[in-house]
Amino acid sequence: MDRWQAMRVFVKVAELGSFAKAGRQLHLSPPAVTRVISALEEAIGARLLTRTTRSVKATEAGARYLEDCRRILADIADAEASAAGFHADPSGTLTVTAPVMFGQMHVLPILLDYLDMYPQVTVQSVFVDRIVHMIDEGIDVAIRIGNLPASDLRAIRVGSVRQVICGAPAYFERHGIPEVPADLAHHRIIAPTAAWMSPEWQFGGKDRTRVTIRPRLLCNTNDAVIAAVEQGWGLSRVLAYQIAPALRDGRLRTVLAEYEDTAWPIHVMHAEGRRVSAKVRAFVDLAVERLRRNDLIQ
Repeated sequence: MDRWQAMRVFVKVAELGSFAKAGRQLHLSPPAVTRVISALEEAIGARLLTRTTRSVKATEAGARYLEDCRRILADIADAEASAAGFHADPSGTLTVTAPVMFGQMHVLPILLDYLDMYPQVTVQSVFVDRIVHMIDEGIDVAIRIGNLPASDLRAIRVGSVRQVICGAPAYFERHGIPEVPADLAHHRIIAPTAAWMSPEWQFGGKDRTRVTIRPRLLCNTNDAVIAAVEQGWGLSRVLAYQIAPALRDGRLRTVLAEYEDTAWPIHVMHAEGRRVSAKVRAFVDLAVERLRRNDLIQ
């Protein structure tokens, strides 16, 4: 007896409450359905279905077996779909979201290589500095920076990024260097409006502390914040990767490093489950490998 086929027949009979209806849907004759169920019951050693002239119902043992059969059949379907998706060539449209600067600096190069590797895929990038609802907005993969709330999405950690206080050398020459977080109250502060949700900046180090910040300049993009800092007008708090080129060139420097708060984690996220499409699987594998090798986000 084909046990997998017998389970399919049993589930269909139990769900429809009829040997004849199950036979029609499975393209089997009623006698064939009866033989399958009888053989299954004999192999298990328990009555699974109670038959009357009007209906067919699962016994107590049959009800428990029904749930197990549904789970096993679903696992088989998942395994087959996973195998088919793994070997299929990626195709279709892939939609990826990330924060604006991180997307431009670190995700876009991965997307370009991905497109070269898989010519049957079209990519749509959504680089925005807000949390995108993946299901509602049709997002396949998201790169998120920060602590994540509980969800049904699969999140793969690829690194972390520090929050740093930065300024231009010319600014420090004119206004001095803050030695402790409290000194920031006496400095010009520039802040991005997207991140400006609290008047307090939290610091770590040996003694965790909060400092009330009153920015004199608010900018709606991180690019504008960094440009203003580079021109020497004031200080700001940004993510380290955002100013990596300016730090290398000496246009900016960081201060209060010993008071930095806990680094923010970076995750690659996609819908949970083994039925992930080939296009998503291929991009996630590539992005995870590349981002974990990125020295700027370790």
